[in-house]
Formats: sequence, C-alpha cells, structure tokens
Amino acid sequence: MSDSPRAIPFLDLKAQQARIATDLRRRLEAVLAHCQFILGPEVRELEAELAKFCGASHCVSVSSGTDALQIALMAEQIGRGDAVFLPAFTYTATAEVPLLLGAAPVFVDVDPRTFQIDTAHLTRRIEHIRATGKLKARAVVGVDLFGQPADWPALIDIARRNGLFLLDDLAQSFGASLHGQPIGSQADATATSFFPSKPLGAYGDGGALFSESEERADLYRSLRTHGEGKTRYEVLRTGMNGRLDSIQAAVLLAKLAVFREELQARERIAQTYDQLLGNAVTTPKRVTDSTSTWAIYAILLPDEAARDRIQAALRAVGVSTAIYYPHPLHRQPAYSVQHDGTSLPVSEDLAKRILALPIHPDLTEEDVVRISDAVLAAV
Repeated sequence: MSDSPRAIPFLDLKAQQARIATDLRRRLEAVLAHCQFILGPEVRELEAELAKFCGASHCVSVSSGTDALQIALMAEQIGRGDAVFLPAFTYTATAEVPLLLGAAPVFVDVDPRTFQIDTAHLTRRIEHIRATGKLKARAVVGVDLFGQPADWPALIDIARRNGLFLLDDLAQSFGASLHGQPIGSQADATATSFFPSKPLGAYGDGGALFSESEERADLYRSLRTHGEGKTRYEVLRTGMNGRLDSIQAAVLLAKLAVFREELQARERIAQTYDQLLGNAVTTPKRVTDSTSTWAIYAILLPDEAARDRIQAALRAVGVSTAIYYPHPLHRQPAYSVQHDGTSLPVSEDLAKRILALPIHPDLTEEDVVRISDAVLAAV
C-alpha cells in the first residue's frame, strides 16, 4: 500500500459531473435526438436563463469568452488608432482582442489587495493618452478578477465623463454581485466565458454577451454568424464564426441548475481559508458590499522565494496550486512592444508573490484543513 497522501486537484470536474450525471445525460441525449447541434433549442433556453440569472435584458451566446470580447469591440468599430484601457494584471485574452482588431491596449495598474483595476490610475492613463495625441481614447475594459467585481460605479462615471465605451470582462466572475445587484448589466456590454475551469464552465469553449440594448444584441447575433442579416445568405457586414454548440448549452443548463449551491460552497471554503490562514499569510480582501464566485482563491506571500517554497511543499503532499499570473501583461513579449513604459509596480509585485489554492465545490472540509495545514507548516 502506498504511503503517498491522496492528491487534491486544483479543479475536480469528475466529481461535479457525478453529481449532475442524471440531468446532464438527459440533456445531452435530447441534443443527440434532435440533431440541431449549433444554435439549437438548448442555446435559446440557456440565453434566457443566463439573462434572468444576472438581471440583463439580452443575452447572446457565443463560442468563447475571447470571441465575446471581440464581437463587443467589433460592434463598436474599434480598430486602428484607438486606445483600449485595461488592467495589466489579467489573462491575455483581454489584451489580445484589441490588438487583433488593430487597436492598442493601454495597460492600467490594479489595487494591491482586491486586484481589481485601479480607477485613479485609469483616470491618469486616459489623461496621458489624450495629452500625447497619438491614440484616440475609445474604450475601457473592466475585468472582474478572480470572482470579485470591479468598482463599477467608478468605472461607469469615468466612462461617461470621457465618452468611452465600457466593456465588462466577466469571464471569471459570472454569478458575482455588487451593492445587491448581480454583475451583468452595469457596463455598456458584458462578456463572459464558459471555459471548463470557470465556476460555470462547459465541456469545451463557450461564452456569452449581455446588453441592455436590443440594437447591440441584434448586432452581436449578426456578428457571431458571419455578419448575416435576416436570412443566412444576406451578408450585411464582416462578421465571424462565433456560434455556441447545442451540446455545450446542454452542459451549461445542467450545471446552472446547481450553480447557486456551488457558489455557496465556494463561499464557505473561502471563509474557512480566511479563518485558518489569515494570521499567517495575506488572504484575499473582499470588495465592499459584494459577493464573489471565488473562481480563484489567491494568497500573497512575502516574496517570490517564499512562494516557490510553499508551492513546492504543497506539491510534496499532493496539493495542486497555480500562479495567476506569473507575469503582468505589459511584461509579456507579445505586449511589451506595445507598452509605453509607464510604471505598473503593483501588477509587477503581485506576479512575484501570488499563489492560488484549490477552491471548488467538491472540496471537503477535511481537504481545506489539510491544504491550510500544509501552507502553515511551510510558511
């Protein structure tokens, strides 16, 4: 018999699948029966349920979170010569889309404790870009990072004062709320992802766009289907192939049925981590008057050496961890040539000290205690 400790995975989709197996199989069999594999009835059902869940007027499903971001910016005709402001501490998809459209990502620093975009620094970046006159300020992408909401009242005010399109990158935080309102209708448009590792994840790529504007929603539907008009072969504009598969919609509907319960489980786990680790490491700071989906539970260590030591110690006892993110975007080779050299010290510091612990609904209390004990032993 092996003396090795039972491995604790960073994410356990097998356990989740076992819990929803009956409803999941029923929904998948329905897709196999009707054979409408793209934009079938499950897609329309999912769009209605997602809009209801987050309080948005319109939902348009798409093939990935990245495509959701791209369609939203395409609809605003953002391109060459335009500046799109976004946080430096986030996943690459947020920044690559402006570049793909010919626009320039302008990186903004983040809050050192909540990791959300620093709205004071955003204001200074907008002023700087306008003063230099090389780019036209067009859009702000607020990212709800790690499951928590960005400061949407401040972002809305900044966008309105500066005449900017405001896009919410909700990829990690679908299901979060701020000031009692679900996130999904605060910005001009909201994009989310259903990548399998997300709190609400498909079994492949998928995404959605939310809007309060019927005109924008109609435009998103056209752009996701090659720019088509009222019929398939009426091409009104240059679009893309960004449709959602019915099978992925079926998976998401089965998961949506238990989503609120899973969010409650994630919150319990986060609170337990807080209690067990709060006196030894820097635990996540809650955004005031909000709820989180806890897509990622990230602690901060004193320095990179301490992080490496603790990550190695956890690996030795079978606990998987991850680093989100090892490099801020302005330090990545793909974007460094685009960056104007502005100092972004918080993003650079976080990248050296951050470590994400397992957090998913199928972690047991025993698992959380074991993980926490391993962290405390290595600190």
